Amino acid sequence: MDGLVEFKTEDGVRVVVEGVEDEDGARLVSRGDGPAQAARTFEGSLEGVRAAAESALRVFRDGSLRPDSVELEFGVKLSAEAGAVIAKGSAEGHLVVRLNWSPEPGPEGAATPLDPEATGRS
Repeated sequence: MDGLVEFKTEDGVRVVVEGVEDEDGARLVSRGDGPAQAARTFEGSLEGVRAAAESALRVFRDGSLRPDSVELEFGVKLSAEAGAVIAKGSAEGHLVVRLNWSPEPGPEGAATPLDPEATGRS
């Protein structure tokens, strides 16, 4: 098959993924009829994405927003030479951030703004 890249995990497990084209449209060509061999381990290829996630979490957890939870979604492409690359979702890199806050519980028996009885909605 064309365009496949083989990564090995640190445990020696084989992971085969569909390769990506670079900006010029060039593709890595495998030697023989198997997939192209990646230059780094699967885990090593994901190090940059992990570092990006850690940095993004620091930005959204520190500061004034203080969400109860942060959800990050990266589109990731794997390349035999570059490793993991944050993929384009459109014209820019793909990153979706969801910040969630839980309503604070009110005094015992007091209605909260999200309580349907308090808003007259059901």
